[in-house]
Amino acid sequence: MTIGERDACPCGSGKPYGGCCGRLHDGFIADSAEALMRSRYSAYVLGRDDYLRETWHPRTRPDRLDLDDKPATRWLGLSIRDHRMTGDDTAIVEFVARYKVGGGSAVRLHETSRFVRDGGRWFYVDGDIR
Repeated sequence: MTIGERDACPCGSGKPYGGCCGRLHDGFIADSAEALMRSRYSAYVLGRDDYLRETWHPRTRPDRLDLDDKPATRWLGLSIRDHRMTGDDTAIVEFVARYKVGGGSAVRLHETSRFVRDGGRWFYVDGDIR
């Protein structure tokens, strides 16, 4: 999928992609775990394996992440339920992401994700699916 700078950002912020997740995809540093979470959701929508790997903490990052190997996934929306700092450089983000695979029914992924700030950058560590 491709998206223009002025198109609505897939993360649901209501901002244009270029002024929201597009900036982060282009190399700007996320100022919060929530901003990183939103940009990671947009990366899934756009098939940006590279960005997902770059923003996954090296301690928990998978060896491979090939979104092209997955059946056609259509992302339907993101809802942030909670975002809070749990320490000076740690945070959690609770979210619900909705998607469909192929012609199947919509699925809800409800997760509480853990993030860590390392060297001034936020990274996704892992999460608990609810």
